[in-house]
Amino acid sequence: MTKTVKLRSLSGPEKRKPSMFWVLASLTLPAWSLMVRYRFTPNSKLPKTGPFILAPNHFSEIDPIAMGAAVWHLGRVPRFLAKESLFKIPVFGWMLRKSGQIPVERAGAVMRSTGLDNPLSSASKLIESQGGVIVYPEGTLTRDPDLWPMRGKSGAVRLALESGIPLIPAAHWGTQELMPRYGKSIRPFPRKTIEVAIGDPMDMSEFRDRHIDQRLINEATTKLMNEITKLLEGLRGEKAPPERWDPSKHQQNETGRF
Repeated sequence: MTKTVKLRSLSGPEKRKPSMFWVLASLTLPAWSLMVRYRFTPNSKLPKTGPFILAPNHFSEIDPIAMGAAVWHLGRVPRFLAKESLFKIPVFGWMLRKSGQIPVERAGAVMRSTGLDNPLSSASKLIESQGGVIVYPEGTLTRDPDLWPMRGKSGAVRLALESGIPLIPAAHWGTQELMPRYGKSIRPFPRKTIEVAIGDPMDMSEFRDRHIDQRLINEATTKLMNEITKLLEGLRGEKAPPERWDPSKHQQNETGRF
């Protein structure tokens, strides 16, 4: 198994700047720290400044809190793509805006963020704020029965290809002990350990100077999912199945509970 180490909370320029996250962190992190300890692989790091896209695996509904806190520990402010309608809710919408969350529109019943129909709009907000965003390339909790990453969607890759913003694969393991997949309650005690591996920014050179079509997006998405899976193999100390889980081959919906 990949050797893991405890990492102290870092403080970069973005984190030192006063923001709504100071309030949110002071309200949530003390209680979260009673339930969770983090261990990061030795090479886990995020850029100290500038925009980035972090693409982790996803197998528990509490993952966003876990990865948001991990990003905070690594010295950056976590952001997510959020439905535009949420920004219209009094007080809550104000908090989303002040904390730098990124609104995305909906197209019919499907949120555009699953395919990022307007990636440059999201990218411009990241570049303007010089911030990072967490995008789950699977789009929902994995359907794989053993919690390995399943087939990815194009959102994170399209955003990176269209904008040139660094795309960083990541993996974590342990949140399933705190809250099982589709669980309805948290198991706070005993304190859980969440292991996190942050990879190097993905090498996109093979995709440059090529027309961005569905074939290229599929190739890049497959490469991203391979890198996420490799990081998770290191955390789990075992090999993933040779074939990635494809919900369509198992008569499963790709969104919502199952």
